[in-house]
Amino acid sequence: MKFDIRYYLIAIIFIIFDLEIAFLFPWAAIFKEIVETPAMKMFGFVEMFVFIGILLVGYIYAWAKGALDWE
Repeated sequence: MKFDIRYYLIAIIFIIFDLEIAFLFPWAAIFKEIVETPAMKMFGFVEMFVFIGILLVGYIYAWAKGALDWE
């Protein structure tokens, strides 16, 4: 039985963006500790925004290439 290559592409993209939660969860778990000190507060937010920004760029790229279109 043959499957369309777009099926596999969607599955890979899902796995990549699902792994994002694995990296966001520990940050959210220690969020109280991050915001207690002023130096760590800025570093923690900048670090997470850079991470989310990279993921957003990847999502926009996949969307622009049509990888998320299902026909």
